[in-house]
Amino acid sequence: MELTLKIVDADGFLLANSTGQDETFLVYRQSYSEGDCVIVEASEAGHVFLALDNAVHPALVYMREGAYSLAVPFGDKRKSYSPYAFKGDIHRLSARGARPGEIAQRRNLALNPWDDHANCTLFPHARANVETRGEAAFAARNAIDGEKANDNHGFWPYTSWGINRDPQAALTVEFGRPVRIDEIVFYLRADFPHDSWWEKASVTFSDGRSFPFPLVKSGAAQSFAIEPCIIQWVQLHGLVKAGDASPFPALTQLEIWGTEVPGAVAVAVEDEVGRTAFPPIL
Repeated sequence: MELTLKIVDADGFLLANSTGQDETFLVYRQSYSEGDCVIVEASEAGHVFLALDNAVHPALVYMREGAYSLAVPFGDKRKSYSPYAFKGDIHRLSARGARPGEIAQRRNLALNPWDDHANCTLFPHARANVETRGEAAFAARNAIDGEKANDNHGFWPYTSWGINRDPQAALTVEFGRPVRIDEIVFYLRADFPHDSWWEKASVTFSDGRSFPFPLVKSGAAQSFAIEPCIIQWVQLHGLVKAGDASPFPALTQLEIWGTEVPGAVAVAVEDEVGRTAFPPIL
């Protein structure tokens, strides 16, 4: 797999780049400006370890053939990241094709700290039908970024998926290829008494099955084993709030544990104008 890292400015002008076979590094000796983008290109679909900033944990993700672009965060969007991320005048980026043993191990398949609203290439990808006030600190991506601190809210590392008090809120995690899952773990936001919690949540799988899970008032991991199944996405919905005074339940992290499906091929569904079509919010 040939991998390329690029930095481009708001006008698409190339500021820096590097290319390598199976692994590449890029050291960018300038401060980022608003409008700059970090781009990762892969010659084929596959699993890669991405480390696009030294203040964000590297992650094993699945990348479809093509390019992934991350707009360097400024303003409100910075609240989802460490205050040290994307700062300074020297940045080290790296991308490496994952080794077979790394790919095969059981792991949290829903982890992707590089996810973003505009992402349609790098998986897993989270999206939701509602996010509190449209603020980055409550975006869907926060539920899969690996940050589990949950005794506060509104800024890193206390990011969460906020539902804006909407009982019809739903969160979908797409894997971009078939995966085999066997466990679901919830980390509820636990900034009590500011926060409420959900007493029940339902999860629907891409194979059509749906299951309810009982939840309790706790900031600890709430883990549920499930019968192993092969799916391409999961959707969290049917959120039943506890009967306390607070109107603010939220999700800090959703983990989906399992393994890859050997030889599985991702199937991209496109709409009538060629855009990638995602599963509907139920």
